[in-house]
Amino acid sequence: MCRSIKAFVVALIIIAFSVPASTSAQKTGKALKSKTLSTSSLPATLWRKPKDIAARNLFYGPGGKEHLPQGKFTFIKEDDSGSSPKFEIRDEQGIKWKVKLGPEAQSETAATRLVWAAGYFTDETYYLPELRVQGMKPLKRGQRFVSAKGIVQGARLERDHKGEKKIGNWSWFDNPFVGTKELDGLKVMMALINNWDLKTVNNGIYERQGLEQEYLVGDLGASFGKTGNTFTRSRNVLEDYLNSKFIKKVKPQKVDFVLHSRPFFLYAIWVPYYYQRAKMEKIVKDIPRDHAKWIGELLAQLSEQQISDAFRAAGYSPSEVKAFTKKVRERIEELNEL
Repeated sequence: MCRSIKAFVVALIIIAFSVPASTSAQKTGKALKSKTLSTSSLPATLWRKPKDIAARNLFYGPGGKEHLPQGKFTFIKEDDSGSSPKFEIRDEQGIKWKVKLGPEAQSETAATRLVWAAGYFTDETYYLPELRVQGMKPLKRGQRFVSAKGIVQGARLERDHKGEKKIGNWSWFDNPFVGTKELDGLKVMMALINNWDLKTVNNGIYERQGLEQEYLVGDLGASFGKTGNTFTRSRNVLEDYLNSKFIKKVKPQKVDFVLHSRPFFLYAIWVPYYYQRAKMEKIVKDIPRDHAKWIGELLAQLSEQQISDAFRAAGYSPSEVKAFTKKVRERIEELNEL
């Protein structure tokens, strides 16, 4: 073996042994230990039919205009969870918000609106191009987004809801809705937005006012790029999203959608991490055609303006809004052609 090839192999091994140990593998280990499912006897709900999907306001999203963050904000503490820089703030009404910085701030804001528009539960998020925070402390992560006098650039704010109680996490493979069109429709939504981070820890079960359990899909920031392994995947990259494929294979009764998540082969030495990522690819396989068409027919009721509003709310430029909107509409048309 020549020296250049040996050097290349050694470099790959070093990368494989260093990256997961400090980031992905450790986080995956924590995710695998997270509480899953629920022992509550309350009715479980994954999807609620939109009363009038064609009238839903995708600019303000699930929180509506009335929950739009405004006024003065005060720094609480930094949040070191996940891969994106985050910290918590409180507004003048005493409401807590979790702020996320970096590329996922935009993609998550747009993704939550599209998922909510189809009738699913997700977080109330808003994107602010600029945010002033009183008592802002230096961040261990994301300090480059903060300038003098507590001015923060490109912030996604997620509202904390009082009266909500998180009672667990749910798995795509083990939940009360397996085999239903509602769960399969949500899987198709993940493929439509190219969300490659479908970990159990991102799916929460919340008890709402003691009346029901809502199965929520959150942390949608790993979207609108391309799916792939650690070295090839992306999020919030318009060109990658435009050049990606949506439907992998159409069978007589079922459809396989595209989700590349299997890690680089050297990562196989971290069995839990490799297994979890490889298994994710199965989430969007063997979707019944009638279930895929069902969600397609639902999404087809959204106007071009509504879809554009989801991306406008995320702070994208007019040209980016136009391109993202066109691609989403093309994917909806693909579903309706099945």
